[in-house]
Amino acid sequence: MGGALTRAYVARHVATRMLRELMSRLTDSNGSILITGALGFVGVHLCQALAAAGVGPGRIVGVALDDGPLPVPGMHLLKLNIADEAGVSEVIKTYQPDAIVHLAAIALPSEARENVRAAWRVNFDGTLNLAEAVMAHAPSARFIFAGSAESYGDNAHSKSGPVIEDTPLRPVTIYGATKAAAEIALLQMAVDGLDAVCFRAFNHTGPGQTANYVVSAFAHQVAQIEAGLQARKMSVGNLQAARDFLDVRDVVNVYLRALAHPTFVGGPRVMNIASGGVWKIGDILKRLTDAVEAEIEVVVDPARLRQNDVAMVCGDPTRIQETLGWRPVYSFEQTMEDTLQYWREHLS
Repeated sequence: MGGALTRAYVARHVATRMLRELMSRLTDSNGSILITGALGFVGVHLCQALAAAGVGPGRIVGVALDDGPLPVPGMHLLKLNIADEAGVSEVIKTYQPDAIVHLAAIALPSEARENVRAAWRVNFDGTLNLAEAVMAHAPSARFIFAGSAESYGDNAHSKSGPVIEDTPLRPVTIYGATKAAAEIALLQMAVDGLDAVCFRAFNHTGPGQTANYVVSAFAHQVAQIEAGLQARKMSVGNLQAARDFLDVRDVVNVYLRALAHPTFVGGPRVMNIASGGVWKIGDILKRLTDAVEAEIEVVVDPARLRQNDVAMVCGDPTRIQETLGWRPVYSFEQTMEDTLQYWREHLS
């Protein structure tokens, strides 16, 4: 998917005058940008977006738990578990990056729930390892943390409208708790000089996401039905939940802008990445199944129902719009179409 995605970034993100001006801060520098979770869903998109923005592949340093195909030819890829304190310290000392985009995490809620200690080691201890290494060996580096709206938990319910950043964190999942704790640690370290900015990303999806997440799971099943690889029956979870969904390419655009932003000193260090609207899961299912002419039976699978699920989650994007000048480019209809097309091509 690399070529098509790179062209899309050039056409729909990097080609805007404002973003080109912002990115000059990065392209004029000779320092490296280190991305943890570089082979993950968001990491691949981010590496490709940086290359399309003019950041040379030799300046992109990816960190991943395992080996895999390079998202950008010529970039550096390091095999490292961020829970390894000594290993993390050595990497930061060696590369002394200009910036770190910390994406790596045990992000699947069910996996975090089943491996609680591993989730805390990676999501919290791993973040602390990176931040401490940055303060010791690359103190001027910007630290961008990919946090989660899961940290709001029960407080994601708001009668007055979308959730704002001042809403107290009250996570109800292991994943949300680990992300909230890591964010609190980073904000304290920012007081001591760490150039940290923390984003609370709401649901994001798009081409390349695994079938472990709802939109991609639906699209994958629809593509399999179309290809005759699955009976005309779909297994689903909670269809009544409503979520604030974004395209992964719009989320990556946030990280580009955060990398290029002159300074966060004196400004907000916590921002929602949100659209300000919601889609009901059942409406997403209907939109995707309408792409198939044949009638599809829908079956609720208890294994797909999440414990402590929050009925509706919607974020207020005002702060990020005012601080970074960011707004989503992709409509969610386009995101669903592109995700379904990705699975059609992948299966073929």
